[in-house]
Amino acid sequence: MCDDLKVFKIIFYSIAGLIMAGCAGVLVLAFQPSLTEQIADKLNGSGTKMEGGLYTDVQPGININWVNGGDRVNYEIPGSRPGRTPESVSGRTGYEAVKEEAEQVFPEESDSTAGAAPVGNTGAGLTFDEEFYPYYAMLNSDMQQLYCQIYANGQGLIQTFAPVVPVTIGQIKNVYEAVYNDHPEMFWLDGGYSCKYLQDGSCVEITLKFNSTASNLEAAKQDFQLYASRILSGAAALGTNAEKEQYAHDGLMLATDYDVNAPMNQSAYSALVQGRSVCAGYARAYQYLLQQLGIPCYYCTGYAGEDHAWNIVKLDGVYYNVDVTWDDTDPSTYDYYNKSDSALASTHMRTGLSVYLPACVSGFSSNTDENAAGTSDIAEFINPNPSEPLRWEGNPNSNIDTGLTAEEKKQQNLEIAGITEDEVRETMDEYYKDCLKQLIEVGKGDKQFANVIPESLWSTVEQVYTDGTYWKNYVEEALKELEAENYVIRLQVMRLGGGYYRVYHNVYTY
Repeated sequence: MCDDLKVFKIIFYSIAGLIMAGCAGVLVLAFQPSLTEQIADKLNGSGTKMEGGLYTDVQPGININWVNGGDRVNYEIPGSRPGRTPESVSGRTGYEAVKEEAEQVFPEESDSTAGAAPVGNTGAGLTFDEEFYPYYAMLNSDMQQLYCQIYANGQGLIQTFAPVVPVTIGQIKNVYEAVYNDHPEMFWLDGGYSCKYLQDGSCVEITLKFNSTASNLEAAKQDFQLYASRILSGAAALGTNAEKEQYAHDGLMLATDYDVNAPMNQSAYSALVQGRSVCAGYARAYQYLLQQLGIPCYYCTGYAGEDHAWNIVKLDGVYYNVDVTWDDTDPSTYDYYNKSDSALASTHMRTGLSVYLPACVSGFSSNTDENAAGTSDIAEFINPNPSEPLRWEGNPNSNIDTGLTAEEKKQQNLEIAGITEDEVRETMDEYYKDCLKQLIEVGKGDKQFANVIPESLWSTVEQVYTDGTYWKNYVEEALKELEAENYVIRLQVMRLGGGYYRVYHNVYTY
């Protein structure tokens, strides 16, 4: 009987202990709402869900209508993190996530604390173009007001203020991160802040943090502009955005060394002025340079073996991944320049607010040794970067009288081009049929196919892609066959010689 009683007591106290631990946990979460959100994020990944290519659940303060709106393709979050980092770039990371310090104001203090801090500069009347400031655009209207307030107070070096709109500590982290990610020119703004909040999780006071450049900001701004201008002046003189982008990419690699111990290494200042930084500094400096050149460039954060930062660049309506840090090796490369999400899927994964940036569904580099066309000599391409306007040159020898018959000349030209007559699509009808066949064969996703046309056919091919008539001639039927809804294409063409072109179709079907 005594033994039974002992067993009963053990079971009773074990159950009571579990109940008390559970209650304690509930109380902790009730008094620490930020902890609740952190646990939710751990359990649910990024806290963002997608169905049918659309986000169905988003983080606090995010405008889901903007995220799913427009003609952007949404980024599909991978099911698992990337594997091993390539040896050539191992350790070249260093991004630090925004740090939040939250202090709860208890009931006896709440009356005196709430509303005690001034609002500072509210930023009323400010607005930001979503083309260049996507993190602002992805916030709902209330959080955009807070974004403007944080931006304005940061510009005025006003550290402590009360929020102009009701905001929870979960929302404020996203808003601060949005300001921080959109504005590399605010290099004095540190990657952290503190806030005071009430028991219900509502924030009543925000305190910004500045780095050492804030103590002599005007001089620091002058230095920043001086060093940036050394790259910008050369880039601005070039003709196309693609040329400017590459110049800035190369100039930044020359100006900056990777150094994990560099001071203020999360800022653009560290890369441009001090010449030493980690991935965050590279990415924010590149973002600033392209913004100044009128090219949309976004700061993208995620995971690449460790926490990492890189960029998304928009050229002629197409989005590309660019990782200057990983290109800045010895020797430098273009291995991570203007790449699609699928091309970097094994190494890069977006996290946080960056998952809401547009997907990069196409990618092609003007300098990489390993490109989608399967050739090592990119100089053979007429238009090495497909985001640029196509430029075509005629065959300078096409009118020379060689004394050969038409058939002999044709065979000679085929030999020069290194092709057979069967490979050539002589008419638009043949071209369309071949495109239809190949597009269906390669299937959905980020793909490529190619065919050969005579130089004389190019003007017609160029016209149909200009006026859109190509769509009805093969794309519509291919989409039906593939059960797909849309299609993005960038053409790239190589001169084969003998008056023939090989046309590469870089496509994304979804």
